[in-house]
Amino acid sequence: MPESSGISQDEDQAQTQPEGVYGTPQQLLGSPTQHDPVYQQQWVLQTPDRSELQASWLSEAEPEAAAELNPSFPPGPEFGQACPSPPPSEEVWSFLRAIPPIPDEAVVRQRVPRRSWKVGRLRHGKKVYAVAISSTYHVYTCGHGYIKVWDKSALYSCNMPPQAQLDLQDRQNCVLTCKLFPDERSLITGGLSRSLTLWDLAPTPRIRAQLASTGPMCYSLALSSNAQICLACFKGFVEIWDLRNQILIRKHEVPEYGSRCVDIVGNKFWTGGEDTRLYSWDLRSYQRLQQHDLQHEILSITHDPSEEWVLVGLRTSDIIILHTHRREKFKAVLHKYVNHHNLKFASCGSYFVTTLDESIHCIAAPSLQRLFQAEEPTDILCCDVSSDNQYLVTGSKNSATVYQLLY
Repeated sequence: MPESSGISQDEDQAQTQPEGVYGTPQQLLGSPTQHDPVYQQQWVLQTPDRSELQASWLSEAEPEAAAELNPSFPPGPEFGQACPSPPPSEEVWSFLRAIPPIPDEAVVRQRVPRRSWKVGRLRHGKKVYAVAISSTYHVYTCGHGYIKVWDKSALYSCNMPPQAQLDLQDRQNCVLTCKLFPDERSLITGGLSRSLTLWDLAPTPRIRAQLASTGPMCYSLALSSNAQICLACFKGFVEIWDLRNQILIRKHEVPEYGSRCVDIVGNKFWTGGEDTRLYSWDLRSYQRLQQHDLQHEILSITHDPSEEWVLVGLRTSDIIILHTHRREKFKAVLHKYVNHHNLKFASCGSYFVTTLDESIHCIAAPSLQRLFQAEEPTDILCCDVSSDNQYLVTGSKNSATVYQLLY
């Protein structure tokens, strides 16, 4: 049956166009065509011993007719190949036949990793709640009392000591979230402290500034693409900071149980949490733009590098994929109840990584083809991918694990 949209908007934001997907899955990151029928697509990810993702097309306007579109059509050999949509008209076919073929050597395809190689372990000593890796292969592992800095020589070892240890001013403090700046010369951290900490990383790591916050625990951080705006998520509100001038712009109230995660995309920011609702807000007027009822607790939010798509990780391990401007919505279903769900998009935009408790899944975008899967002995609390797409780092019980991505 068609999945209900779960979207409500203010009256001045209401749209009459039904939510759905235009064209085929290969058009996921493209622009819709005007004359294609509107569909909603549900991606059903099979259990780990299956290697295919079955995609079914469901028509919102005529669900009975959609059910008759050859329901026994077998899935393709890879994730993301859907059941066929209605065939184009003869006029469309004649137009397509008139287009000369494009030679293979003229098509630019983004590389995606096909497998991973576990190369080392960084022994942090306590739980690693947040982790970041730079393109110079410096890794920052964060947790109770301190942040450890590891250089490239430690990535291929299991017993190499850290390059430096950054002690927190309050030893009882715990860093729960961190964000590396786009230039990778600064880091911002938040957690069990009434302040956010700005770190200068080069030439020697040191504290640049402490930003006094109004909440006791920062759950999540988000940076704008130019690193001028930072959002810090607390219970019941989001702080909006001007990092250039180190000024608190606004303390923005959000639903008390809808503020576990935050992300910023262009002139919007998104929040979600235990109340199962995803909210989008205007960063200029601070008005609520949309509300998506996702039925399950939201554990993570991220976006793709083009800032066109938002990915939401749910307690059920499902991944909801929403377009930031058009009313399009996908759902990848994994059928697994999890305690920890992290999402990280690669900077190249051709794949993303999701961690579900102790398992790692690398998934291609936009086809949703599963690229590889890895398992760890304990729950994964955080993850990051280097900006050059060469390394994946995960944080867990008392260490961080380093994977080299093989293409």
